[in-house]
Amino acid sequence: MFADIAFLLYLGHLIADYPLQTDHQAEHKAGPGLAGWRANLSHATTHVVVCGLLLALGAAVLGWRLPVLPALAALVWIGATHAVIDRRWPVAAWMRWARQESWAAAGGTAHVDQTAHIAALVVAALCLSA
Repeated sequence: MFADIAFLLYLGHLIADYPLQTDHQAEHKAGPGLAGWRANLSHATTHVVVCGLLLALGAAVLGWRLPVLPALAALVWIGATHAVIDRRWPVAAWMRWARQESWAAAGGTAHVDQTAHIAALVVAALCLSA
């Protein structure tokens, strides 16, 4: 069940991060003030909705019996972690701490960002399949 849940959450992440993310969200989600948070939270909400729909689809098609409260907690976790990671400062701080400034300057930030998102999804999948 873990692999099924993890795959669907990853698929949801890809759908929400690429075809469903607007140019406005991508440009402003790390920006300052209310406008930045509004873009950030609308993008994170897209992740929650898409992942929630895919979990419901998985439950219907594969016969999972996901408890409602843990499933809701997993979706809140996905939305919250996505919002924080997409503020960009956590990834920048990690890359400074790990002494990866050259890699960051060469485009490595996007890879670390995606790795952080996937790690958060794996935590959600582990909790839901436990």
